[in-house]
Amino acid sequence: MSSTSNSMTNAKPTFSQDDEVDSVRSVTHDDEHVYLGNKKYKKSELQQAFGGTLVSERYAEYPKHQFANAAALGLSSFALTTFVLGLYYAGAKGISTPNVVVSLTFFYGGVVQFLAGVWEIAIGNCFAGTALASYGPFWFGFGCIYVPAFGIADAYADYPEQLSNAVGFYLVGWAIFTFMLLTLTLKTTLAFFGLFFTLDLTFIILAAANFTGNAKCVQAGGIMAIISASCGWYCAFAGVANKQNSYFTANPIVLPVFGEK
Repeated sequence: MSSTSNSMTNAKPTFSQDDEVDSVRSVTHDDEHVYLGNKKYKKSELQQAFGGTLVSERYAEYPKHQFANAAALGLSSFALTTFVLGLYYAGAKGISTPNVVVSLTFFYGGVVQFLAGVWEIAIGNCFAGTALASYGPFWFGFGCIYVPAFGIADAYADYPEQLSNAVGFYLVGWAIFTFMLLTLTLKTTLAFFGLFFTLDLTFIILAAANFTGNAKCVQAGGIMAIISASCGWYCAFAGVANKQNSYFTANPIVLPVFGEK
């Protein structure tokens, strides 16, 4: 009985010319299933059967770690820091000294924005990585001006007009960098373009304010910073909101593309 059972188990099936053999004409797959012809199989079951995924090497693919949308985090840190600084420059509630914003420039606008840029570089997003990893250190440098331990303000104690001009040069450099990035947003959305456009104007106006000492110019730069921050928050919301977590979604207004079909 045992030998008969074994022989039946080990026997190979034979087919005659009259037997019909189905052929698989198409093979497709999605995240969970493999479709062989018109039949559906779970990938997990096939992996157990074949000792790996359905690839030529027959080895299981290495699991992929995927980062979340770090750009939304970077935009949020940029927006809040810029918003608060803009309120100070605009003269809201009579506050004229922006030293309180230093905490944001280091810990939110600085550290968080820089790390978000590094994460964006890690996933291959060159534009977001360059922008966020650059504006993070901008906030570090800006905050250092208001920290006595760095000695920046004290170095100009005898020549305060030189400090204003030096800060103006600092802002002009960032205006040039921002204009470069602005030209790379012409194929994106209105809100994203508006963010860099108003940010560039903020740098230009505040640089002019430092060169001239004009109080109205400072106030105008603060208002422009608030507008830029609002654009940043909108873009951050658009990157986070989806149908799973929000009743509202940010519908992007795509800028027209010229010269391409």
